[in-house]
Amino acid sequence: MEQPQLALLSLLAGVLIGATVVGLIVGALRARHRSLAETSVDVPEGVDAMLGAMDDPAFVCDMSSTVLALSPAAAVFGVQAGEVVASEELKRVARVARDTGAGVSENLRLRRGTGPAEARLVAVRATPISGRLTLLVLRDITERERVEEMRRDFVANTSHELKTPVGAVSLLAEAIESAADDPEQVRHFAARMQAEVARLSALVNRILSLSRLQASEELRDVRDVSIDEVVTAAVEAHTVQADSAQVVVVRGGTKGLWVRGEPQILTEAIGNLVANAIAYSPQGSKVGVGIKLDGDVVEIAVTDRGIGIPESDQHRVFERFYRADQARSRRTGGTGLGLSIVKHAVQRHGGEVRLWSRPDRGSTFTIRLPLSETPDLDIARPKQRRKGRKAAASSPVPVKEDTI
Repeated sequence: MEQPQLALLSLLAGVLIGATVVGLIVGALRARHRSLAETSVDVPEGVDAMLGAMDDPAFVCDMSSTVLALSPAAAVFGVQAGEVVASEELKRVARVARDTGAGVSENLRLRRGTGPAEARLVAVRATPISGRLTLLVLRDITERERVEEMRRDFVANTSHELKTPVGAVSLLAEAIESAADDPEQVRHFAARMQAEVARLSALVNRILSLSRLQASEELRDVRDVSIDEVVTAAVEAHTVQADSAQVVVVRGGTKGLWVRGEPQILTEAIGNLVANAIAYSPQGSKVGVGIKLDGDVVEIAVTDRGIGIPESDQHRVFERFYRADQARSRRTGGTGLGLSIVKHAVQRHGGEVRLWSRPDRGSTFTIRLPLSETPDLDIARPKQRRKGRKAAASSPVPVKEDTI
């Protein structure tokens, strides 16, 4: 073989050997990089910034369930950087995602923090971002699930409750038609029909009121509200009921207190408590309506000496259509919505309702609302009047009881 040919073959062999060596080196480097990526516990670049911008709780954990990075909201569920995830359920979801190499979604019941708080329904999404790291994103869907459950219960309960008066009206109409030749029977059935129509009307009005309270995001007619005027209106609206039941309504406490809210809604809420207290009180007894200031909170307490509520039922009395005494509710035409309206109305005003009750000793429902500064009602002398009213608001004076 000639010298030029040998040189060319040697060059080609060198090129092939060099390319093979380079390929082996590149392959080894890539394998090394893959191995490092799979075994690395370093959070990839940009993940910290992404987590910092998230509103939902989210975190990255390694194979030992140690948190390496997290969003600010993750602390709500007790997740802390550098610590092992406490929830065994979250550990399991992360492990499944890491083992399968695919995203996993589950709904879990998790508690916020470490206290005895109510477990929350949380939608969890786990996604592996490397062989050793997993990203978990949590979304609290408790309220969404609760609203959906309330909607289903509300539709079911409303349908059930409406069937009774509608069915009664239908039967009474047939009875009137059959007794057309008996004026006495016609009058009797007509009176019964009017009572059922009144019950149906009250039920529909209560349902509409509760629906508005649950659907509206904000109160529409918010202004300074005098508690004295609201209580007076609520009590006077039930004077006829109190006289018929031979129950005396007694008012007393601190005057001159104000809150922010809608007068009509607050009047209805207090009126519902007064109506319940009258309905469940024996003849000749008293119903007390007291007002007092507890720090920066206004308390309106309605007390009766009626049958009371067993402790086992007290957590349910604010549920829609729940009645502690079914027989009495049927006699008095109760809808089972009054206390539910009270609860939602007070919550809309940033307050709460408390209950104390003992069987055969009576019950006390207390509405607690944030105190509002007494408004200036005298335009002519604003400075002098405002000073006097502020002093009155800081030192409220109890008054003698009024009987209605």
